Amino acid sequence: MLRVGFLTSGGDCQALNATMRGIAKGLYELFDEVEIYGFLEGYKGLIRGNYIKMKPADFSGIINKGGTILGSSRQPFKLMGEPTEDGLDKVKSMKENYKKMKLDCLVILGGNGTQKTANLLSQEGLNVIHLPKTIDNDIWGTDVTFGFHSAVEIATNVIDCIHTTATSHGRIFIVEVMGHKVGWLTLSAGIAGGADVILLPEIPYDIDKVAKCLNDRIKKGKKFSILAVAEGAISKEEAALTKKERKKARENFPHPSIVYRIAEELARKIDNEIRVCVPGHFQRGGSPCAYDRVLCTRLGATAARFIKEKTFGVMVGMVGGQCVPVPLAEVAGKLKSVPVDCDEIKAARQIGVSTSRSLVGKSRVIS
Repeated sequence: MLRVGFLTSGGDCQALNATMRGIAKGLYELFDEVEIYGFLEGYKGLIRGNYIKMKPADFSGIINKGGTILGSSRQPFKLMGEPTEDGLDKVKSMKENYKKMKLDCLVILGGNGTQKTANLLSQEGLNVIHLPKTIDNDIWGTDVTFGFHSAVEIATNVIDCIHTTATSHGRIFIVEVMGHKVGWLTLSAGIAGGADVILLPEIPYDIDKVAKCLNDRIKKGKKFSILAVAEGAISKEEAALTKKERKKARENFPHPSIVYRIAEELARKIDNEIRVCVPGHFQRGGSPCAYDRVLCTRLGATAARFIKEKTFGVMVGMVGGQCVPVPLAEVAGKLKSVPVDCDEIKAARQIGVSTSRSLVGKSRVIS
């Protein structure tokens, strides 16, 4: 009898259920006898031993259902070494519950922080497989993460809708797109939505150059403009600060988010109405797009095969169009930022989209 545990951790996205469906259906095909246990609310369920025994029917009709049927929670990796409020050793508890349940494998769906804990559990001797989930597409070692394309479609639709009202009223709209540390989502949605300016965390912006771009459009008779701005975008002045200084500056930030500051700064330099749009968690919600449903089916089926082959301690990555095992020890803790010379940025600039090109730095991996 094969016994497998599932858990979904960190911020949710549209394709978690589709991925679990792919894994489960793959396991039911490969094994005559299999039991699947779902830990509730992510690592919290594994720590507390809070789980449900799942049935084949639980995985029926969920390919188009957003969120996660198991629930999720954030358990920061940096706090995994600290006890719970009632004194439980988190890592010890997770290991004990894994062994008590006689699991053969633990399948973990999550982003970067989740991946680091998955690697820790693998190093502690648990049979672990990780599947890359995040709308940010920032996990190192895979070309794409599930949830990303669904979020791109939503963010693009927001920009599309803003375009009509911006055009009608001749206004400048600043749309804030999710992405604290990387700008893959903003870049893709900005290009797809026809944004005139795209600001990413990887390329510090010069507010004077942004204002000049917008004023130049106004002089050409284009009264409206769309700015797609990542929530983690930083100015050239902030980029000159140390990480500690930047963190302190943001703690004393007087605005609700970066787009409000940019709007205030631009209002002093541009004679036009400026509006802000923050779609926020809309970008995580709703049904997964068709691309993600196919991707998740492929990733899930491959995870099932890896369990059959006893290939553990890996992430199921999508590399060059193929699902491959990527050792967790090689990728955990690494962030995939947008290369400032990537084809998407080159294409955007070639058609006149402003990305603060004079402030371009080098592509980097942030550990």
